Order: sequence, then structure tokens, then C-alpha cells
Amino acid sequence: MSIPSPSAAIGVPDFRNQGIWLRLLLAGNGLLLLVTLARNRELARLPAEILENAALAEPALLLVLVGLFPFSRWLRRQRPALASAWVVAWAAAAFAMIDGLLAAAFDGAPGWRAPLAGGLGAALLLAWFSLRAQAQAPALAEARLAALNARIRPHFLFNSLNAILGVLRDDPRRAESALEELADLFRVLLRDNRELVPLSEEIALARKYLAIEKLRLGERLQVCWEMADCPPEILAPPLLLQPLLENAVYHGIEPAAAPGEIRVRLHAGRGSVSIEIDNPLPSQTLQRPGNQMALDNLRERLMLFYDLEARLESGIEDGRYRVRVELPRREAR
Repeated sequence: MSIPSPSAAIGVPDFRNQGIWLRLLLAGNGLLLLVTLARNRELARLPAEILENAALAEPALLLVLVGLFPFSRWLRRQRPALASAWVVAWAAAAFAMIDGLLAAAFDGAPGWRAPLAGGLGAALLLAWFSLRAQAQAPALAEARLAALNARIRPHFLFNSLNAILGVLRDDPRRAESALEELADLFRVLLRDNRELVPLSEEIALARKYLAIEKLRLGERLQVCWEMADCPPEILAPPLLLQPLLENAVYHGIEPAAAPGEIRVRLHAGRGSVSIEIDNPLPSQTLQRPGNQMALDNLRERLMLFYDLEARLESGIEDGRYRVRVELPRREAR
């Protein structure tokens, strides 16, 4: 799964996405209601006509979505025109099948209007999704630029270089290792991050980031990892953990003189992946303003990758600041 490039051709939507299903069902039912209202000649018969049309449209819509679900990945690899033609053809076939079943059940004859309505409806909905995606393209480009600018706070680079210079004379090997980790970190930050990556890569990047911060903060920074049941082949958005950990360091560890512990918990369920990061809360006089930029940025990127399937929550629990991210489970194939 990837974020579409604004300059790329707009293809069919991802039919595995729950948000897409919800929008298609709502839009399909809205279209059904408009057509029924337009064709109605007698107001008293309107409820009966809505029920008659719904008896055909509802099972046909579900059949279309269920049939497209396993082929969604294949469709998104095809040229947009070809993929759209397949979707329209399948929608027409699904409406024809349901119409045929209803005709057989009620001793009627199947007609040509049902497949025509299914095909035209699918074409209209695909056109709407295409226009919506094109309208969002400038916002996607701006969001990617904002993500690039907000990934690393400038103070982190300066402080890291100062920390490396501080140990360069006494421990040159440690300084060399820190420089390599810093280079690896920025190499990932500056690459094109539109594709999901293995969670193991995200964890490795997060550990490198924390090693650099550990060099600077010393024993003030303690980290506890809990991830026994999280397979490495699970996929996640790039730069998922590092901004959250940077937020935890910047707001939870740096302002306090006493040591503090950041806790990272990763849990993979059958259909979802849960990530929790919490950090201590310094006293009111030491707290720093504005910890929402990284969270808002990540929330927007999750929306781009997963639509409505991902969730990010944050707040104070048990005297600590906790961020919880829920992702749909995706695995590398």
C-alpha cells in the first residue's frame, strides 16, 4: 500500500478499505434515492418504490464490493482505464445476477435496466472518486512537504552534533558509531516515504535515534521495549515510531533533571496492530508548549495510508502522557 503521487494517474479506489466501502454504500444508496425520486409519479407509492429498488440494489452493491475485494491489489496495478472498465463490467454483471434471481423468485423476466443501472452507477461513482482524488492532490503534496519539514526538529541535529563532538576525543569509536547512526537516520528521512515498510525497519530506525539521544542525555533517558508478539514482517507507515519517540524525549525527558523512562509497547492481534508510547510528565513549570505538531502530522499520514482504518489517540493516563496508534494488520508477501 502506498500514498498516491499527485502527478500519477488516478486509478480505482482500494476496495479493501473500510472507509471506501462506507463511502460507496452511502453514495450508492444516495444515488438510488435520487433515481427513485426522479422516476416517482405518485407520492403515495414512493415508499414501496424505494423498497422495490432497494431489494435489487442492496444485495447487488454488496456483491460488487465482495467480488472486488480480493482483486483490489491487482486492479490498482492496472492502467486506470482498464481497471475502471473491469469495475463497471463487474457491477453490471452483479446487478444482472441479482435481477435474475429476483425475477426467478417472483416469476418475472430479467430485463436490461438492472445491468445498465449497475454499470452507469459504477461509472458515476468511479468518476466521483477520481474527481475527489484530483481535488485532494494539492493537499497531499502539501502534507508530504509538511511531513518532511516536521520530521526532525532542528535542535535535535545541533544537539546531536554537539554530543558527538563532546565524545570525539575521549571515545572516537563511539563518536564514529553515532555519526553512522545519524547518517542512517537522515537517509531514511530524506527518501521517498510513500510505501509501507516492515515494522522491523521502523524499530531499527527508532533504536538508532534513541542511541543518539542516549549519547546526549546519558542516564536521564531510559527506554523499555515490550514487543514479544509482534512479527517482523508486519508492515507500517515509514517514520511512524521516530516522531513519536522524539516527541516523548522532547517533552518528557529533556525538561526534567531526573532520569525518566519511555515505554514502547507493540502488540499484533489477528486483524490489527497496536503501538503505545508513554513518557513521564515533568512539572508544570518545566513543561514545553506545543506537542501537537508531530501528532497532527502523523494523524494526517495515517489517514492518507489507511483512510478510516487507523486510529491515533493521545492523553494523560496514570500520571504519564500516552500515545496509542491502532493500525490494520498488513504483512509483506
